[in-house]
Amino acid sequence: MAQSGRPPASIRIDGVTKTFDGQVKAVDDVTLDIEAGEFFSLLGPSGCGKTTTLRLIAGFETADAGRIVVGGQDITDLPVHKRDMGMVFQSYALFPHRTVAENVAFGLRMRGLPKAEIAERVAAALKQVALDGYEARRPSQLSGGQQQRVALARAIVIRPAVLLCDEPLGALDRKLRQSMQFELKQLQKELGVTLVFVTHDQEEALAMSDRIAVMNAGKVEQVGAPSEIYDRPRTRFVADFIGEINLFEGAWSGGRFVTGKDRTLPAVTNGARSGTGIIAVRPEKTRLVGEIDGALGGRIETANFLGGQVLYRVVTDEGRAVLAKEQNVGTSSRKVGDRVGVAWMPSDAVSLEA
Repeated sequence: MAQSGRPPASIRIDGVTKTFDGQVKAVDDVTLDIEAGEFFSLLGPSGCGKTTTLRLIAGFETADAGRIVVGGQDITDLPVHKRDMGMVFQSYALFPHRTVAENVAFGLRMRGLPKAEIAERVAAALKQVALDGYEARRPSQLSGGQQQRVALARAIVIRPAVLLCDEPLGALDRKLRQSMQFELKQLQKELGVTLVFVTHDQEEALAMSDRIAVMNAGKVEQVGAPSEIYDRPRTRFVADFIGEINLFEGAWSGGRFVTGKDRTLPAVTNGARSGTGIIAVRPEKTRLVGEIDGALGGRIETANFLGGQVLYRVVTDEGRAVLAKEQNVGTSSRKVGDRVGVAWMPSDAVSLEA
């Protein structure tokens, strides 16, 4: 249950389209079902439509087609102030001339709540984001992480059933951003609120989300749990956008996946594939072995030390660059220029949709 005792709300986006200037289709017939109490991320590159989708849910933009249903209520034509949603922006959007307490209380004052209730709820919200004792400070006296916590407190103090976050951690440095990821996820669990999170950061989405919708050019390419999106991408775009990957173009022939120079690559065929195709293999699923039958022969071109891992770039005898990632155990004798074989298990090769 949400902190107010109000249950979190489900969200259904049904065939929603939004076009700007009569030409640019920012959101193109998008349909999504977000479960009540879910941490749901909209992930994609700049211009993919993720922020516009969030703004459509919030009511800052009006859909040209389709409908939006929250908690069973059609809110497509409902104004922003009646949607009862919390919103957190990357820029924080704090009032610089107001104190922390005044910033957090703003939404409650606009709703006309009694002063005593406002004070009580502001104190509770600041405690939830670990800022109790900061009530009298102004935003200029806070760090970036603290300002983001104030923005979160202001959003949750109204006790929304839905919390919308537009790249809220984007302005923070890497270490602080990682810390805030854990804090935001934990806060969402404690509140029981439905949270829709917009980000272009793949690692961020994978770390925080219950499910992810990957967007591209106004459309949803794939929806799934982080492990599904990463391990079993459906399209070339999703495979290439999420982390590092090796992509091989070829054709299915007689139950085999064949690429240049009649080279057969390990892949699970299920006995029914034919025609051209693409298979994808993650670098951590790729092994460097001796030059054995079935392995792609090549030479190590680069070896990048990543701390706990080493990322190798191998140029095969066919001239193809293949990435392989191995755990750093401190005993590897591999070095740039070495001849190696590149191999993987057939079950680790994902066949992508055309």
